[in-house]
Amino acid sequence: QVQLVESGGDLVQPGGSLRLSCAASGSIFGIYAMGWYRQAPGKQRELVAAITSGGSTNYADSVKGRFTISRDNAKNTVYLYLQMNILKPEDTAVYYCNARKTLATGEYDYWGQGTQVTVSS
Repeated sequence: QVQLVESGGDLVQPGGSLRLSCAASGSIFGIYAMGWYRQAPGKQRELVAAITSGGSTNYADSVKGRFTISRDNAKNTVYLYLQMNILKPEDTAVYYCNARKTLATGEYDYWGQGTQVTVSS
């Protein structure tokens, strides 16, 4: 099992910045990709940004140029970050950390509990 714990969500004014963090622990061997997803009220969960173990990144068009994803591998923990700049009201959502593992038995997704980001004046 992989445990994911997010932090950093807050209320911020439009144009402001936030940095989300996620700590992945437990059975982290085999994680090849991690990402941030978000879900706004009444909408489906969507991919915001993802990063592979090799460092390749992928961003939703709506956040390109404003958000930056990064990861830091420690001995027993993988840290995932999302630097969010020039925040807009439409960025308001619950943000979830995701980790994907590939095992002989298949692919497995793990999720954090979510952290609320609210962009409002």
